[in-house]
Amino acid sequence: MILLVIGVVLLGVFALRFRQERRRFGNGVLLLLGLLCAGGALVASGAAGAGPEVLVALVLALSPLLVLVLAGLLIVNGAVMLHREGLRVANLLSAALGVALLVPYVLLVLAVLAEWKVLGALLLAVVLVASYLGFVLLSFLLYSVVYGMATRTDGAAAIVVHGSGLLGDRVPPLLASRLDRALGIWHTDRAHGRTPLLVPSGGKGSDEKVSEAAAMTSYLAEYGVPAGDVLPEDRSTTTRENLLFSKHLLARQGIEHNILLVTSNFHVLRTALLARSVGLDAQVTGAPTARYYLPSALLREFVGVLAEHKRLNIAVCAVLAALPVVVLVAS
Repeated sequence: MILLVIGVVLLGVFALRFRQERRRFGNGVLLLLGLLCAGGALVASGAAGAGPEVLVALVLALSPLLVLVLAGLLIVNGAVMLHREGLRVANLLSAALGVALLVPYVLLVLAVLAEWKVLGALLLAVVLVASYLGFVLLSFLLYSVVYGMATRTDGAAAIVVHGSGLLGDRVPPLLASRLDRALGIWHTDRAHGRTPLLVPSGGKGSDEKVSEAAAMTSYLAEYGVPAGDVLPEDRSTTTRENLLFSKHLLARQGIEHNILLVTSNFHVLRTALLARSVGLDAQVTGAPTARYYLPSALLREFVGVLAEHKRLNIAVCAVLAALPVVVLVAS
């Protein structure tokens, strides 16, 4: 009962924070914690004589269990990536992470069976760190879906489309998917009497013949968007620059609020977090991506989010890694 109350409270805090500001990674952590507590309490309530300690143990066990399930899914996805995309380092990312998540658990079981206390403590430290990272990853994945589903796309004053690279001077499928998503929103708004400004955002790479903004502008023109409804931003080379330069460009047009950012679905949450960090009042929507490509892309996004909060994550991992060693020394 206590754990259920905790879960309900956590979900209530999540709902309040989500209403105040959606672009917080902490929302995802609260949501997953609340679901684990409430779900664990409800599952354990069917067990006869289950006390609070049983419920707590159940919730603590769920995180490493979910990590093991995730490891299996990553390995399967890695096999699919290799089959469809060929043998490349980038395509090995998901499978390699899946194996890396499994190894500490296997070694820990062996150490416990062989009664290797020192090795067991060290491996337990690795498992705790892996469980923490797995929990944060699950929070990221869950909240990416929740945030993406909750974003409204109608009535924006401006629609900013983030670039993703060109093939010479041509728009590749990934970028075309973003532009098609923006075009769909733009046409819907136009049908309701609104005229959002389209901002194709992206500079010129060293291997590109024109800027991404120029190629995207041509693409939009081919699909009937008048030149007066397009405001290219052609200097940015990173997502942060996409946001900052678009922010300044739109401010000069008197647009500082009610902005919609369009990117790929795997990039939605990180883009939203970055938009908040640079003070851009915007929400983010995603364009579809091939399913088999999503796990590797999401992992890269997750690593980016971890890096942006590296001090906190390093501190937590250090504490978790030290706990088994401290207990072993104390005993």
